[in-house]
Amino acid sequence: MHILISNDDGYLAQGLATLAESLACYADISVVAPDKNRSAASNSLTLEMPLRAIDSENGFIRVDGTPTDCVHLAITGLLEQEPDMVFAGINHGANLGDDVLYSGTVAAATEGRFLGLPAVAISLASGNPKHFDTAGHVAVTLMKKIINHPLPQDTLLNVNVPDIAIADLQGYQSTRLGQRHRAEPIIRSSDPRGREIFWVGPPGSEQDAGPGTDFFAVKNGYVSVTPLQLDLTRYERMDMIGHWLEREDDA
Repeated sequence: MHILISNDDGYLAQGLATLAESLACYADISVVAPDKNRSAASNSLTLEMPLRAIDSENGFIRVDGTPTDCVHLAITGLLEQEPDMVFAGINHGANLGDDVLYSGTVAAATEGRFLGLPAVAISLASGNPKHFDTAGHVAVTLMKKIINHPLPQDTLLNVNVPDIAIADLQGYQSTRLGQRHRAEPIIRSSDPRGREIFWVGPPGSEQDAGPGTDFFAVKNGYVSVTPLQLDLTRYERMDMIGHWLEREDDA
């Protein structure tokens, strides 16, 4: 078993090192990660400039691109041995609900699944994460489950782990994505020359966060495991949209 590991926090992140150390006890690993923090890079690929992949002192390969770039390069020719599975993380912070649309961690796993490999995105759900060993333990557990019971080809897993000790975990729950309120307003400021600048505001607070959601599971001490799919088509709305297109009462 050969596992490709990547992240969006950069090749020096503690979560990446913990994930690599945890999985290396059970499989061959290759780590290809961004050369700096690329959080919220989503599924972006670098197309207008070349990418550089450099062997680092910690044994990881760092790439001057996005998490998606890293996984794409690794699977399509950078590595001598093609991986069998992709793990992205351990992210420093949660990827719950709407976060998956922006997350570079989820994007790295998505690229692995898009290129035909089982894929897992794993995040430690805390603003100041401490229990990386707990998330490492969860990663090993899920790796073994995927080997013994392969996932459907159209499915990847978005996993959020409570930032608590392993012994305090309440178990695992299969969950759906919750939803946040609208993002907070932008933050206006000025640069040293007095020119106006803007910071993206904080994400919105929890809105849809009841039982069955990823928010609820993590809040109650459970590992949230949310199955995601690559096909975004909303099939149950196709007939409705067809009738909508046929309407002739437009002004």
